[in-house]
Amino acid sequence: MNYWKEHASLRMTLIALFFIIGMVLVVVGWKMTGKMTGLVLMLVGLVLLLAALLIYNKGFD
Repeated sequence: MNYWKEHASLRMTLIALFFIIGMVLVVVGWKMTGKMTGLVLMLVGLVLLLAALLIYNKGFD
C-alpha cells in the first residue's frame, strides 16, 4: 500500500502536528512534579511522539 508515499504533504503535516503536541505535553507534564496528571500527560506525549515516528517510517516501507 503506497498511501503514505503518495500523500507526502499529509504525512509531513501529521508528523509535525504529533511532534509539536507531543513535545508540549511532555514538557507540561514534566513541570507537574509529584502529580499523577503530569505522568499521564507525559505518557500521552510519548505516545504521540511514537506515532509521529511510526508515520515517518511508513513512508519507507
